[in-house]
Amino acid sequence: MVKRIIRGMFIVSISTFLLFSISGCSSKSESSEYNKSADFWYQLIADSIAKNDLDKADSYFVSLRSEHSRSSYLPIANLMLAQAHMSDEEYLLAEYFFDEYLKQFGDASSIEYVEYMKLKASFLSIKEFYKDQKLILDTIKNSQTYLSRYPDSDYAPLVETILVRLHMSQYMLHENIAALYDRTDKPEAAKIYREKNKYSPLQLSDIEAPETGIIGGIFN
Repeated sequence: MVKRIIRGMFIVSISTFLLFSISGCSSKSESSEYNKSADFWYQLIADSIAKNDLDKADSYFVSLRSEHSRSSYLPIANLMLAQAHMSDEEYLLAEYFFDEYLKQFGDASSIEYVEYMKLKASFLSIKEFYKDQKLILDTIKNSQTYLSRYPDSDYAPLVETILVRLHMSQYMLHENIAALYDRTDKPEAAKIYREKNKYSPLQLSDIEAPETGIIGGIFN
């Protein structure tokens, strides 16, 4: 748990990515490798992912990128790492790699899918609705942008489901806070939070508490 928190903190900036990747080297002999072919680094990345050693895979990706900046292996390895971190529930790192792909390699044939995967990673990284309000608001905004940009996307129904779930969480949060103020005899404060729900695209009658949780039920 502590390891994942530390690794998540490294995503604050691009420069810190280099630091965490270099620190992931597990032995002196491996970290001293240089001037190898792109195929060499790509194979190490693939092997490390297969062994679920993502620290090494991240480190080898840095070597591939620094020694072969124009290699055709780079976009493939980038997406492999993004997917691997998704599978390992390291959603912040997955989102980072998807974002890097969009900046460096995105084209018309892949950008729609990668933007969806980045959005999915952002959504799945939401753990506590009371604490992750900014993340929820950002993901709502990004979902709306995606649907506006790709209204006919094959992924649009999933993005719409994400958006509904996030609006649901916002509505439930405001209603729960209002109910708390009702119990503590603060009707004016309760009114403020119920007013917020008047602008929601949902109504209380639209909401049914999910059996598997607001987040996990979508993709299971």
